[in-house]
Amino acid sequence: MSTKAFASHADTEEKKVTFERLSEHAWAYTAEGDPNTGIVIGDDAVLVADTQATPAMAADVIRRIREVTDKPIKYVVLTHYHAVRVLGASAYQPQQILASQDTFDLIVERGEADKASEIGRFPRLFSNVETVPPGLTWPTMTFSGKLTVWLGKLEVQLLQLGRGHTKGDTVVWLPQERTLLSGDLVEFDATPYAGDAYFQDWPQTLDNIAALKPLALVPGRGPALKGEAQVQQGLEATRSFISDVWTQVQAGVAAGKDLNAVYKATYAALKPKYGHWVIFDHCMPFDVTRCYDEATQYRDPRVWTAERDRQMWETLEG
Repeated sequence: MSTKAFASHADTEEKKVTFERLSEHAWAYTAEGDPNTGIVIGDDAVLVADTQATPAMAADVIRRIREVTDKPIKYVVLTHYHAVRVLGASAYQPQQILASQDTFDLIVERGEADKASEIGRFPRLFSNVETVPPGLTWPTMTFSGKLTVWLGKLEVQLLQLGRGHTKGDTVVWLPQERTLLSGDLVEFDATPYAGDAYFQDWPQTLDNIAALKPLALVPGRGPALKGEAQVQQGLEATRSFISDVWTQVQAGVAAGKDLNAVYKATYAALKPKYGHWVIFDHCMPFDVTRCYDEATQYRDPRVWTAERDRQMWETLEG
């Protein structure tokens, strides 16, 4: 039996980018399941949520923004701390980099380890990685719970609606046009990465998003969701995946199975339903490992390092 290529090493195909307007002030930069960027063009400035993985990749986002506006990009929002979302920030030269205090704390605790881990996992997503400046991307302003930013008369709310993908997850909400940039709390036709997740909290956090009744939503990966029905579909698909992983893993733990046996059983159970989603094979070992941790002895996610990634992969997929 051939072993699977590590993480996303077999994923070498360039993706087609879509840049589309979702509401009066919101735009979505999506790329067939690669990490998305959300853009808010206000009266006097632009806000960008999630920056792409490198400054070279961020340059493409900036180029497309400049096709529709020459307003200054004042704000970059980090919806969470993962390297693939934040290391492009320097390209925007923003006045402020905004993040939750929980996200700031995660950067302090595990930013360096995560940076090395992610660059090792996703060679294609870190194209021109040499354009990433040394060190980490640090927020210049943090908040807890809620922060309102005014782009002229346009109200932009940064909200922590609960833990899910990480403990620091932030969504960007435009109440006047009911448009939401969800970060990786919501995915569409793409497998949620849950290596730093809170499985027991995530479904409730999705319910909190649903309670806002968004009319448009930019997910972390996958196409932009337009209209209440599509938004609901995205929320439900993400919720069902997280719940299905948790149910399978918990059953395995209750039966006294070790991680390896639980992984094989969970993978087999979920493959028919979700196997066609982007990065399914990449995410599953990380997701089941974290879920097993949460169901056994680790309330909070353990730090992933490049070395731990490889050891885990060898154990479960070797």
